[in-house]
Amino acid sequence: MKRRDFLAAVAGGVVGLGRKGAGGGGLIRLGRDDSMAGWMLIPMDASQPQQLKAYGVIFRSLKAGWKTEWLLNYRAGSFLLERDARTERDAALVGVSAQFLTDSDVLDIRGQIASGNMEAIPLEKAPKVAVYQSPSAQPWDDAVRIALAYADIEHDKLWDAEVLGGQLKNYEWLHLHHEDFTGQYSKFYLTYSGSPWLADAVQRNTQMAKQWGFANVAELKKQVARRIRTFVENGGFLFAMCTATETLEIALAAEGVDVAAAYADGTPPDAAANAKLRWDRTMAFQNGHLELSPAIASFSDIDGHQVNNTPLRQQLGAFKLFNFSAKIDPVPAMLVQCHRQIIPDFYGLTTSFIQSRLKPGVTVLADEPGAPWVKYIHGDYGKGTWTFLGGHDPEDPQHQVGDPATDLTLHPQSPGYRLILNNVLFPAAKKRELKT
Repeated sequence: MKRRDFLAAVAGGVVGLGRKGAGGGGLIRLGRDDSMAGWMLIPMDASQPQQLKAYGVIFRSLKAGWKTEWLLNYRAGSFLLERDARTERDAALVGVSAQFLTDSDVLDIRGQIASGNMEAIPLEKAPKVAVYQSPSAQPWDDAVRIALAYADIEHDKLWDAEVLGGQLKNYEWLHLHHEDFTGQYSKFYLTYSGSPWLADAVQRNTQMAKQWGFANVAELKKQVARRIRTFVENGGFLFAMCTATETLEIALAAEGVDVAAAYADGTPPDAAANAKLRWDRTMAFQNGHLELSPAIASFSDIDGHQVNNTPLRQQLGAFKLFNFSAKIDPVPAMLVQCHRQIIPDFYGLTTSFIQSRLKPGVTVLADEPGAPWVKYIHGDYGKGTWTFLGGHDPEDPQHQVGDPATDLTLHPQSPGYRLILNNVLFPAAKKRELKT
């Protein structure tokens, strides 16, 4: 068999992409004229001026019914699809660079993928996306909202009433805004007591707890946390950053235990409270110890950087993405697709995760070499998955309340924001390819 025929056979086995409504058929030889090139490659290496907007182009193409291949580890996770006028116009409109390829070009790419640490993953359907956040939260308070807006990815906003009302079943992908699920309002009362926005948050949460028949906000949040865990267990994709990662798990561990609820009247739980936590009910962490003092702006010893706990605060370094086998471990490989392997770190109320607090089986996607903490983790729970990324904003390492919003027009190739958008596209992958 000739090499070209062999590669054609391999290509047919890797994925069968066809135009919407088109029948099957073999590959057709095309000339080098762009007008005759039937494929479009959206590169995601340094040559792509609008990496973040490229995710939006792919998302909208999937939503319109077209299929795409995510070329893991090929030019930093590029996208390959058959040409269609709508996607071409969309890419051009938002400044996303694309290259037009012939069948011969695509066969060459497939040959490289077959022989290297690369894989072509079919993307089939745009996920239904939701963001859990308070109605009073501002879009610039959350990096994911900023990323979704910049990439123009359609999403809905949910809060406690929608979660408790059963609406999570309508979505495939859920992001948690920087919520404190322990009912302590991130201990912002230590610094921002009297601030109108904090008073508003207290009023809204207290009213919500009363509306749903809970004794206090902490009990409300524990029930919301359980509903989110059920969403994952039933097959949902969860992505959380910063405070939501650590406090969601604390709320789950405190299920049936009056630990976080004790803060509602300003009385901290006693030292015995830590022994009552049920870490068998969590998804990611184990054996964490609560920060029992209401005067220390920290939740537990899960976070390695302790940004607001002055004696324990750690300086920022840089974290390194792991290099996974695209063929053996396509799931973590998708989540770390990036044009940079080493990324400057950034603070959040929860910045990192102490490695000894991770449950067995958790996949570490990125860490700071030599440090006892990790930055980016992933795991399965039931039929679904969760992914946690520490920190608040990848392009604002020292973000403070009231700081100006991050302007992604200044960071169109942000590697940290790419990690967020990898997670948005992850549920679109063809399920039979997800082996881990």
